[in-house]
Amino acid sequence: MLERLKKEVLEANLGLVKYNLVTLTWGNASGISRRDGLVVIKPSGVDYEQLTVKDMVVVDLEGRIVEGKRRPSSDTPTHLGLYRAFTSIGGIAHSHSEYATIFAQACREIPCFGTTHADTFHGAVPITRFLTKREVKSGYEVNTGKLIVERFSKIDPLDVPGVLVSGHAPFTWGTDAHDAVKNSLILERVAAMALRSLALNPKLSPLPEYLLEKHFSRKHGSGAYYGQKK
Repeated sequence: MLERLKKEVLEANLGLVKYNLVTLTWGNASGISRRDGLVVIKPSGVDYEQLTVKDMVVVDLEGRIVEGKRRPSSDTPTHLGLYRAFTSIGGIAHSHSEYATIFAQACREIPCFGTTHADTFHGAVPITRFLTKREVKSGYEVNTGKLIVERFSKIDPLDVPGVLVSGHAPFTWGTDAHDAVKNSLILERVAAMALRSLALNPKLSPLPEYLLEKHFSRKHGSGAYYGQKK
């Protein structure tokens, strides 16, 4: 079942390792088949070096295991909440990459200081509020997804394909699992550059709006012209 998607999700998870975005088993990636209403995700706590296609777990959008012998990632409810709310996305990645997590732990959004940031994120990468004690007790992972959706009530998730969860770490998404991991890598690089830019100039202001708009629109939307025609 969904063999092509399983392979894609396995490769995406291994991409987190390749790009040095995860330590030990601190991360996961998933992909969805919208046609089937099914999600493929990494199994919980399994070493990346041991992962195979057979280890991938298939769940429905309510979290019921459809195929697989292992327990799905403990973050599965968060992924499912995002898939239900953000119907335009096809893949999700979660990591505890160093610099993005530094911003999450500092409870600071990542301002758009340069065109590298603006090429992918249409403005600052937002930070969520903290979960309440009640939300943690009543369903930590489910409510983490709701928290992210809440933060994006006025933001198009395709314009800003990532978020920082306060005190936790980043989540990113994209058109598929590979795209989600690519956005995780970009987010980590942007976070590292932002932190170092602030160290050099603590009074640094965000990129002028006209430059932000120009660089984002070169790659996104109907007027995009970066790269080759498909």
